[in-house]
Formats: sequence, C-alpha cells, structure tokens
Amino acid sequence: MSQQELTNKEQPAKELEHTEPGDTISNGKGKQRQNDIKASSQIVTAESVQAEEVPTIPLGSLQTLSTLQPEVSVHSVAAGEAVSTPTPLVAQPAEYRRSASEWLRIWWEGMRPRYLVLSAMPFLLGSVLALAQVLNVRGLLGLGQWHPQRFLVGLLAVLLLQLGANLINDYYDYLRGIDTSNTLGPGKLIQQGLIKPTRVLTLGMVLLAGGSLLGLLLALASGWPLLLFGLLGLLAAYFYSATRRALSSLMLGLPVAFCIYGPLITLGAYYLQRSQLDGQVWLYSLMPGLLATAFVHVNDMRDVEDDAQAGKRTLANTLGLGLNRILFLLLLGGAYLVLLLIGLPHNAPHLVLIALWTLPTLVVVVSGIVRTDLASGLHLVMREMLKLEAWFIALLAVGLLLSAILPILPQVPSLALP
Repeated sequence: MSQQELTNKEQPAKELEHTEPGDTISNGKGKQRQNDIKASSQIVTAESVQAEEVPTIPLGSLQTLSTLQPEVSVHSVAAGEAVSTPTPLVAQPAEYRRSASEWLRIWWEGMRPRYLVLSAMPFLLGSVLALAQVLNVRGLLGLGQWHPQRFLVGLLAVLLLQLGANLINDYYDYLRGIDTSNTLGPGKLIQQGLIKPTRVLTLGMVLLAGGSLLGLLLALASGWPLLLFGLLGLLAAYFYSATRRALSSLMLGLPVAFCIYGPLITLGAYYLQRSQLDGQVWLYSLMPGLLATAFVHVNDMRDVEDDAQAGKRTLANTLGLGLNRILFLLLLGGAYLVLLLIGLPHNAPHLVLIALWTLPTLVVVVSGIVRTDLASGLHLVMREMLKLEAWFIALLAVGLLLSAILPILPQVPSLALP
C-alpha cells in the first residue's frame, strides 16, 4: 500500500482531532457525522497494522495464570517389577453376604404374602358354610362331621398353589419384559437382581407340586370331584401367566380370577367337608369372586402403561379410564347386592348383614378409584381392596356362625347333663 493511501485513511481522524466543538457539533446532524467518523477511523486493514500495535496479554498476567494451574507430574508407563493394588474405597462384596433370615424375608416378600387374602378368604367361607349347615341340621352333635384337619391341609394346599403361581408370574413377566419399570408392583425378585430367574421358576414349580400333592391326598379322602377342582386350580395357577399365550394376556384375567377366587375355591372347600355340592354355596361364592375380580381389575388399571408397552392385552388397557371405573364399581356393587339378596328375605340368616360394617372402607375405595388416575393412587386403592375383602368375608363368616349357633344354644344345658 502506498504512502498516499495511508495518508488518506488517517485524514478523517486528524480532522476530528482538530475540529472545534462549535464548528461541527452544532446540531443532531453534526453528532451523527462525528459518530460515523469515529466508526470509520477504527476500521483498518491488516497490512496497515504494525506488529507493535497488535493487542497482547502482558507476560506478568500469563505467569499469574500459570501459577493457578495444578502441577503436572510425568511418570514412566513402563511396567515395574511389582504391581501394588490400592486399598478399595468400598467394602468387598463378601461383607454384604445376607444371613439365612434375610434370604427368607426376601423370598417371602417376593411371593406376595398380602395377596393370600384372595385365596384364603373364599376357602374360609366355604368351610364355614359347611360347618353352619352341619350345625343347622344336627346341632352341636354335628360337629363330629366337620373335619378340622381337612380344613388345615386344604388351606395349606390352596396357599401353596397361589404362592407358586405368584413366583411363576414373576418369571414369565421377566421373560416378556412386563413390569420391568414398574416400581409399585410387588415381588420383582428377578427385576431387582435379587434372585436368579431359574431359581424363581424352580421354587414356583416346587410350590405348585406341593399344593398338588396335598390336593391329591384330600381328593382320595373326599372324592373324585375334589380332584377336578384341584386340577382346574393347578392349570389356572400355571397358565394364568405362563407361556406366550398366557390367560392374563388374552383379556381372560378377570374371568379366570372370578372363577378361581370365587366358585372354585368356595365350592371346593365346602365339598371337602360335606362331600356334596349345594346351590346356595354357589350364591355365596359370588361375593368373594366379585371382590377378587375388582382387585385384579384395579391392579391391571395401575399397570396399564407397562402392560401396553410389553404387548400384554388386558381389559384395562382396552377400555378407557371412564369405562374401567364403571366396571370396577359394578363389581363392587355386585358383591354387596348379593349380600342383600341373601340377608334381607324373610327367614334368611339376617346376621350376615353385619358385613355391611365394611361400608366405611367401601367409601374409601370408591372415592379413591373416582378421584385418582395415577398409578400411585391406584396402588393405594389396591391395598384398601385387600382390606375390604378380608373384613367383608370375615364378618360374613361370623354372621353365618352366629346364625347357626344362636338357635342351638338352649340345647347346651341338656347336653351337659349326665
């Protein structure tokens, strides 16, 4: 670039320096012209800048920054004669070995003991119906026809079958990717990495085999119809969640739950004591069946998102939230309607109506299902449902026993005479 061009570029700056305030800044236009001159004076080309004019960082500042950096030490990466392992910052896994009692607690919680209400209460109802009928027919002398040992063995068989079904359910849910992200679901021994899948399946099969063996022994003592009840219960316990075509994944979970936890167990318990069937017992069996079905339905409502992602088809993820609520309320109302049909007519066992003491719990359940659509809220409804069914069937059984015992109380003094 020539000397003349440099002179021309520096000329506006010089003019600005020698301009008097009164000559150039007399109005707004003068101010605008001054700003334009300043802006243009700061634009230079790279060729016109000398090396000394380039902004630099003082050397002292660089030294100050260098002192703030951590020191870097360089070591050789060549392998030495000996290698030392540093002390671990966490305890070794051996220090976390669980005791036998801890393992028992983990297994017990994984088998969902709270859900045993579903099978224990209908078995209790069927047994109490048999006892009440014996007392109504023969009075206190009929106690000899009721077999407490059969009651205990039968109850144990039913509980073993349900525990085995719960473990098998966990195993096949793991295989199909069901409930992997569900933090509210019970069990989950495999999903939490606590137990190996094969061990869960093995114990589940062992429990099913134990329950089946006890049922076979009872069938030999009571009759072949009981063998049919046991076989149906065994098949339902396994195929409810087993295989890719599981009953619970084909929208058959609710009908199966109603049949198993209602008529099947109730009639089986009654037949175990009386070796015969009764239509009235079937009517009573509708109540635990409807309550258990309502529980299973709200469980499906809670897991609707996880089941849909895993490809599990249930009635809950087919219907909308509104229809699911209506179905749940119909199941609950059906159980109380059957209770009224049994207890209100003339010459009926009116004392069974003490089961209506569960109405406060029913209000809690109904308000919960109507007001919430969250999984956590539905989980609380499930807990209240277990409580509702336990108290409902227990009070119903107490009412049946009182209806049978009160008429024969005058016979007690005469039986006590020599």
